[in-house]
Amino acid sequence: MRKHLFALGGASLLLGVSLLAAQAQTVPPTTPPDPPKFDAQGTPNFVGISDVYEYKALSEYHEPDFVKAFVDAGKLPPVAERLPKEPLVFKTANMPDGNGVYGDVMRHVIGGRPEGWNYMAGQSQGWGGIDIGTMECLTRTGPLFEIKAEELAPMPNLAKSWEWSEDGHKLTMHLIEGAKWSDGVPFTSEDIMFYWEDNIVDPNVSPLNGATPETFGEGTTLEAIDDYTIVWTFKDAFPKQYIYQMAYGTFCPGPAHIFKPLHPKYKAGATYDEYKNAIKPEYMNIPVMGAWVPVEYRPDDIVVMRRNPYYWKVDEAGNQLPYLNEVHYRLSTWADRDVQAVAGTGDFSNLEQAESYVEALKRSADPAAPARLQFGARTIGYTLYPNLSGNGWGEPDERQQAVRELNRNADFRKAISYALDRQRLGEALVKGPFTAIYPGGLYAGTTYYDKDSTVYYPYSLDDAKALLEKVGLKDTDGNGVLNFPAGTAGGADVEITVLANADYQTDKNLAEGVISMMEPLGIRVIANFLTGTQRDATEQSGKFDWRVARNGAELIAVVQNTVALAPTGPQISNSHRAGKDGTMDLLPFEQEMVDTVNAFIATDDAAKRQDLMKTYQKLYTENLFGIGLTQYPGALIINKRFANIPAGAPIFMFNWAEDNIIRERVFVPADKQQGYELHPDTLPGEPGSAGPVKL
Repeated sequence: MRKHLFALGGASLLLGVSLLAAQAQTVPPTTPPDPPKFDAQGTPNFVGISDVYEYKALSEYHEPDFVKAFVDAGKLPPVAERLPKEPLVFKTANMPDGNGVYGDVMRHVIGGRPEGWNYMAGQSQGWGGIDIGTMECLTRTGPLFEIKAEELAPMPNLAKSWEWSEDGHKLTMHLIEGAKWSDGVPFTSEDIMFYWEDNIVDPNVSPLNGATPETFGEGTTLEAIDDYTIVWTFKDAFPKQYIYQMAYGTFCPGPAHIFKPLHPKYKAGATYDEYKNAIKPEYMNIPVMGAWVPVEYRPDDIVVMRRNPYYWKVDEAGNQLPYLNEVHYRLSTWADRDVQAVAGTGDFSNLEQAESYVEALKRSADPAAPARLQFGARTIGYTLYPNLSGNGWGEPDERQQAVRELNRNADFRKAISYALDRQRLGEALVKGPFTAIYPGGLYAGTTYYDKDSTVYYPYSLDDAKALLEKVGLKDTDGNGVLNFPAGTAGGADVEITVLANADYQTDKNLAEGVISMMEPLGIRVIANFLTGTQRDATEQSGKFDWRVARNGAELIAVVQNTVALAPTGPQISNSHRAGKDGTMDLLPFEQEMVDTVNAFIATDDAAKRQDLMKTYQKLYTENLFGIGLTQYPGALIINKRFANIPAGAPIFMFNWAEDNIIRERVFVPADKQQGYELHPDTLPGEPGSAGPVKL
């Protein structure tokens, strides 16, 4: 373990500290102000899980006429033979506009670029809903935003049911029987076990969404009993939290019959890099369990996906889903996604860049506007995360290690928080009742938030400066920048790099706001703006001092990805991972957070869970595990021709909006269909073949 360079809170550094710095703070911590009222936010219609869908056989099934033509020509089995014994059936009463009709397209615009189709090994499909259109997972969480609190639990999906052993250490899951991949190959437990044993458990493979064995509990094992039964074995009793982890995107198996022969374990001489990159984005008709299959890819132009003829979900009338025949992903920029959705050249966008809100509202207010805006809760939050690992994660040099020690000092973190004018940060993004002061931790307005347990260090530059002097930082060379103590990093200027995502203007604006607000403190902050994949790699390798980042789902839902609320394992938290030797040097409050989170996971008692999250919130915000910046609502921009969009669907809660709205149920009424299909009357071809096929 690397020896710490210095202890910034130690008595030696207090020598020579001014009396002013040692005095009590002039602006004490308090609770945060209430968020401003925002009347445009929608409210879900809360229902039970059984009100949304069930698994059962129907007396008859239907499909689009052009698909039936393939059946009549002998090129496709009848629809009843393509469906499982008991398909997943969406209930009409839960559909805002009832059973739909076939046809038309949903046109997306995305800023990502597909790297390939092996998401199991870490390849990005470009985000923006491509992956949600192709992947299906053991469980499902997107629609949970509309589930009543007393029934909140992961929804069945590929796993249609499950039960616990009497002692709570074993979970038996029953997979959907008779479902098929989009090329007609049966889906079985072999697909599950290949994903688990040869991707998640294999240390040489890094699945796209960071799934590791500890994501499902340290020491957890999985075995297949037969083609449609798997059994999880956990160290802890009844760890129901991990069933949430089996949803998008941590347990979404890929087609073993395609990828298994490419894996180094089964292909002599193959490397893991070759396995990861074998299926390029040009490889069309990759088998999926999702509603749509990629059939066309033009670099820097478009990805086109056609309906999956083997999709295993139907409506109550027996109509095989999806209703939409085609989905487009125009390859542009994330900012252009909003512009095109508002203009009507795109159909759907998660409006999450607050700088665009006022103009988008003005445009949508016009009765002739092609799109409408639907705001949800304030579930977008940004935080300044200091790197708290002091024992070598990321192999820091002397300067970086000195910054790590600063980060680990509570008074330093408090100084940074006092120096942030959060009101001004929010208003710099957008004027109006959108943004709210965010101290960090759980969001105001979410289920487990408790204002009285939330500690807020309000803006006070004087307090910030006094705390830095108490820490022992002074401008010893008179250049306006504080210096490290003599003997630490050569007494150099305190320079800190802040990592942020260059793909999003909001991320850049907030990082620039942090940089400017640190300048009066005498702290020089240098931006490291990287695009998504570069930023992700830098973050995951630990090569950052600070990072400005949008928070994950765990701070919204709490019950999903709960382990990520604290550094509960050596690779769990991107703010504090283990050093090269595998050990963690948790600060005392971090250990308390870990214990609190583990206790939350271990109990089903609702009252205990509420109390534990109050404890967690106080530990997080009082000690500033992350330094909150701002929170605000997102909005869906939806072309007005689409039906079956649920009320109050958030852009992000348990999952992204593309899953929340249940796209396979979305349809366009016949009189509003525009003829946007690029490959009408076609179906996906053989895996790897060029494009779709037509009779």
